[in-house]
Amino acid sequence: MWQQARNYIERWLFAPLQGRTPAVRARRLGQFLYALLRDLLGGQLNLHAMGLVYATLLALVPLVAFSFAILKVFGAHRDLEPLIYEFFRPMGDAAGALTQKVMDFADRVRGGIVGSVGLGLLIWTLVGTLKKVEDSLNFVWHVDLPRSFMRRIAEYLALLVVAPLLVAALIGMAHMPQVGSSIRTLSDLPLLSQLLRGALAMVPLLVVSGMFALVYALIPNTRVRTLPAIIGGVAAGVLWTTIGSVFTTFVVYSARLNIVYAGFAIFIAALIWTYFGWLILLIGAQVSFYVQNPSYLRVGLREPKLSNDETEQLALGIMYLVAHSHLKGGRRWGINDLSAELQVPGVLVTRLADAFEAAGLLVTSEQEMLIPGRDASRIPLHEILAVARSANSVHGDSRSSAPAAVRAVCAQLEGAWRGAVGDQDLESLVVNSA
Repeated sequence: MWQQARNYIERWLFAPLQGRTPAVRARRLGQFLYALLRDLLGGQLNLHAMGLVYATLLALVPLVAFSFAILKVFGAHRDLEPLIYEFFRPMGDAAGALTQKVMDFADRVRGGIVGSVGLGLLIWTLVGTLKKVEDSLNFVWHVDLPRSFMRRIAEYLALLVVAPLLVAALIGMAHMPQVGSSIRTLSDLPLLSQLLRGALAMVPLLVVSGMFALVYALIPNTRVRTLPAIIGGVAAGVLWTTIGSVFTTFVVYSARLNIVYAGFAIFIAALIWTYFGWLILLIGAQVSFYVQNPSYLRVGLREPKLSNDETEQLALGIMYLVAHSHLKGGRRWGINDLSAELQVPGVLVTRLADAFEAAGLLVTSEQEMLIPGRDASRIPLHEILAVARSANSVHGDSRSSAPAAVRAVCAQLEGAWRGAVGDQDLESLVVNSA
């Protein structure tokens, strides 16, 4: 009954839309809201958010300590304290105590108690946490290929070094004497003082939205356009501010939490807020994904699948583009580039590319570009199609268990398509299409 109602709603909501009337715009907005609610109730985003909560418990103190070590060189190591307090602000009166706890732990780590081996383990924890964040965002973006190990280490460490310096620079600019004197001058003017208060009230939202947008643009292992990243960042920033205010009210007026958990109530509340924070980040990532890929509003987080005909077309398309670049020069193709060119999820391209690599038809270069595994004239089209037809099989060769009559029909079908392809190879396909 529920499935029938859901199918009816989806057929009506995702029917083809034309024009820009208010009704059409309202239905488009309804598509986004329905898709986000469906994905949230599906449970996958919740599971990833809960996994990231555990990673946060391991990485929060090492992250602050590592940032302190970077900022101490510039004498700005205390500038991170307001940022930590801002994260815990929804805890209400407990925000100051939690911030001080984290700062104390980070001071001990920074003091060298853990030693070089311990510091190495802390850095490894940070890299592992960033990988979990990348994996979660890759899941939202239907990306099945993570960064390579060396690229991950280089980019993550660069991010861990640059991000604290950027945050400290922004905080330092806000406290510059020229900025402070300008604000005091403007505050003396009646009209401008009201505008200034409104602008200052928007600063936390803008900073949080900008941080979310940077995460959406840089962390997923795919090409994220600027506008979708900004829209997702703003959506996540609004959710962060709104839910943070509601959560603060809940913590302040919830006496039952203190009665049940006693002295642990503050840590339970911090865990709950951390979960909400990661969930907000994933919801914002889902918004940015849908803005860039509106055709997935109906599919959502369900695993993308292709028919046999679509799989064969995609397989030939991948091999054709890679061979064309190799034979005639021009653009080199990676997984993300092929995904954008062929307009299919990267996970589908990755699976076929892996199957082709296992069969020796493709090779991945050090720059993560795909090149033919052997000369294109020695890659027959029937071999490409054969690999594509068996790429999704996980049961091995089970044809022997089928009835003899069924096997005979299947043999006739296979002989028919092999005969239609003939001896044509990949090179001739590229040359004849020019």
